[in-house]
Amino acid sequence: MKLFFFSILLILSLGLFAQIEDPIRWSTAVEKVSDSEFILVSTATLEEGWHLYAQAVPEDGPIPTTFNFNDSKKDFFLVGKNIEEKGVTVDDPVFQMKIKFFEKTAVFRQKIKTTSNINTIKGVVEFMVCDDTKCLPPTELDLVFTIPNNSNNIFDDKDGILNPITWKTSFEKISEREYNIIIKAAIEKDWHLYSQHTTDGGSLPIIISKSKTDDKFELIGKAIESDTLKKFSKTFDVYESYFEKNAILKQRIKLKDANLTQVNLNLTGQVCKTECIQIDEDFSFSLNGKTESVVNKNRDNKSVNNLLYGINADGLMSASKKCKNETSSNSSEIQKGEKSLWNIFGIGFLGGLLALLTPCVFPMIPLTVSFFTKKNGKNKGSGVSKALLYGFFIFAVYVILSIPFHLLDSVNPDILNEISTNIWLNIIFFVIFVFFAFSFFGYYELTLPASWTNKTTQGESSVGFVGIFFMALTLAIVSFSCTGPILGSLLAGSLIADGGAWQLTAGMAGFGVSLGLPFALFAMFPNMMNALPKSGGWLNTTKVILGFLELALAFKFLSNADLVAHWNMLKIEPFLLLWILIFAGLALYLLGKIKFPHDSPIKKLSFSRIAGGILVASFVIYLASGFMVNKETKTFTPLTLLSGLAPPVGYSFIYPNECPNNLNCFKDLKTGIAYAKKVNKPIMLDFTGYACVNCRKMEEHIWPKQKIDNYLRNDYVLISLYVDDKKELPENEQVLVNRINGGTRKLETYGNKWANFQTQFFKTNSQPYYVLLNSDGTKILNQAVGYTPDENEYAQFLQCGLEVFKEFKK
Repeated sequence: MKLFFFSILLILSLGLFAQIEDPIRWSTAVEKVSDSEFILVSTATLEEGWHLYAQAVPEDGPIPTTFNFNDSKKDFFLVGKNIEEKGVTVDDPVFQMKIKFFEKTAVFRQKIKTTSNINTIKGVVEFMVCDDTKCLPPTELDLVFTIPNNSNNIFDDKDGILNPITWKTSFEKISEREYNIIIKAAIEKDWHLYSQHTTDGGSLPIIISKSKTDDKFELIGKAIESDTLKKFSKTFDVYESYFEKNAILKQRIKLKDANLTQVNLNLTGQVCKTECIQIDEDFSFSLNGKTESVVNKNRDNKSVNNLLYGINADGLMSASKKCKNETSSNSSEIQKGEKSLWNIFGIGFLGGLLALLTPCVFPMIPLTVSFFTKKNGKNKGSGVSKALLYGFFIFAVYVILSIPFHLLDSVNPDILNEISTNIWLNIIFFVIFVFFAFSFFGYYELTLPASWTNKTTQGESSVGFVGIFFMALTLAIVSFSCTGPILGSLLAGSLIADGGAWQLTAGMAGFGVSLGLPFALFAMFPNMMNALPKSGGWLNTTKVILGFLELALAFKFLSNADLVAHWNMLKIEPFLLLWILIFAGLALYLLGKIKFPHDSPIKKLSFSRIAGGILVASFVIYLASGFMVNKETKTFTPLTLLSGLAPPVGYSFIYPNECPNNLNCFKDLKTGIAYAKKVNKPIMLDFTGYACVNCRKMEEHIWPKQKIDNYLRNDYVLISLYVDDKKELPENEQVLVNRINGGTRKLETYGNKWANFQTQFFKTNSQPYYVLLNSDGTKILNQAVGYTPDENEYAQFLQCGLEVFKEFKK
């Protein structure tokens, strides 16, 4: 029943708006062989670049074209098979088999023999059309064949007045001045209402117009129509386009006066059966009436979801049966989120420790501690408390820097993801990181404006808490030349992570704690400062090492831009080569073979530099091992330490692979669901991103595990939806949708489309996110999961979904 329900949804979704791609038109004709024998001719006309599959397709291939005629044998029966044209046979790279299809036109001829004086024969064609980048979902279309030399009855209502159409109207508010005026027609059986686009010289087309004297609004283009049928008219000797049963027309208007509350439109045309009736209808729309609110409430949740995804969030249900080990809440996800925040805090803490070891910060420790301990003389407790407060204010300054990102996150849950995957922003990050790197190398110094330092220094003279706060702020500003690049790395890293603003706050908090803690500790225990190493050349060495790291990380952001924009330049091979060169340079620097402007002369290599050079050289060898080929997946070997930093190993010049680990995957929802229905397998929705670090970790280190690979390769249909794909949507899919937290947004890219799908249907916006569905995409099989680095836990998730799917089939 669910399968039938979803099939109906798909068909309705294709019929609601002509915005949906409709590259095929069907027409019918009948050739008379004898008084009782006829050939039913079905002709498909395809747009350039699209193809239609033949009637015979190998198992596990695409949906074949099939015809079903109402063969009751009381009125007629089929004679032989439905004969098709020669077509084109190719080795299809997606389905990996030889497949026959048709281009431009396809003609199918079914011979029949009548056993009674029948007037019409009805049939249904099911078909699937594809171009080089995507496939549309399987579609069923009614076909009607008129048998020659037979007549039809004429419809009259009880009063003898022909009235075959019932009209309904509504409207949608698009913006302050733009509206969609919607006219719906319910058409009586066997009557045809002719399209605006029917061929000249045939029946009269629909024309929507306004009064010539009404200049308060204008029509924008022609109305958008729901799907039409096309048939050859022997009367007019042309092909005619018409509606059967239902018609929907959406006419966009633009008000010249924003205060206009009523518009009037006129519709003329023709509706025919065996005779024709002229249509001349006037419609009036009150733009401040109740219709607006009703339409606006329902439009995005149902119509747009059907248009974009073929399914409705309201119709998506969770399976009632649960697995034994399946959690009924998201507590595990919360724990993972908390663990992730602590990890980010730890990374920020390490970043702060590195900042402490730079020439801008390290010499400040004894000076500042001495200031607090000596200024308060005998009152040691007062000095310690002020030093503690100073350390706290350092922490507070860096946490405060993250607050604006929470404001952005509350406006739009996807905004940090959009920022992190913005092509130009990633290029800017690349340039900034290279700039930071050469600053660390000593070719120039980064400083904030002197006026900032002067103003904060003036604030230090204030009494009490305020003065100490300005001291902390002054430290943050004057040390920017060393802390800025580290903070920039932390900011950029948090933006490309899944936790958004909270990850940034956690990282900033860690950075602030590690930077402020030493000042408080040394004020409490001044004797500890005796153990500190003296300032010297090693501080500059630390800066140079950070410069090499900044330079390496810069190419991560250039790689993000390349992946998202599909430039196909910085693939895995050049990326690894660049990293090998950078870290080989670092190894040579540590071993004294390369020098930078502020380096002190090296008389003798220290043990730490020799050990560091050997360690970095070993890492270079490790990077080179990334060029080893995995024979099973036919890709380069993914490097664990580079997961999420390097491009996917399938993004390669030598061993290209569209899907991770040479799996069979789909990147379009409707196409994937159509295939899942064909092979009767459950679906795994993989919400992912080209710039998603944890997505790469899952794909490169969990999915290749034999247990997991077996599930994904043999038991599931994988549909990977990239929420950061910047490829533009077709114009007809660039629509306004409601945000889950209020307001609207326009979907412009495929990434917008899939991000909206995830937030609207599953109420989350983090990646990776894995959802298991039944084969028609209408039932969620079990609790969805996010980043799951534990192989057994992830296998349990997949096994659970498979068990529920099998129970559901029974």
